[in-house]
Amino acid sequence: MKLGNVTPILRIFDETKAREFYVDYLGFTVDWDHRFGPGMPLYLQVSRGDCILHLSEHHGDCCPGAALRIEVDDIDGLHAELSAKQYGYARPGIEDTPWESRELSVKDPFGNRLTFVGVA
Repeated sequence: MKLGNVTPILRIFDETKAREFYVDYLGFTVDWDHRFGPGMPLYLQVSRGDCILHLSEHHGDCCPGAALRIEVDDIDGLHAELSAKQYGYARPGIEDTPWESRELSVKDPFGNRLTFVGVA
């Protein structure tokens, strides 16, 4: 038996803040979005490389405060990219952990923590 890819769903509350964080700051692309009708909650997919995330305003999909670990092959490059953007709500640094990994953690505006883990 083989398991497939995992697509996490993260809770969001504000479309503008979500796009500012995930698209403008982290460099994800919006692949598609969906609403059942005007004024209804937003559900969208963003991606960057092989990393795919679903973001949802639907209260029953998930709870805020999730934590993700995302592998990245150039943690220093990602750090430089994010530092250059001067995002007003985060200035993440790289941490050398006791378990011998290099990690960069940042929280989105909704309390979800994304930890980018450097891999060789």
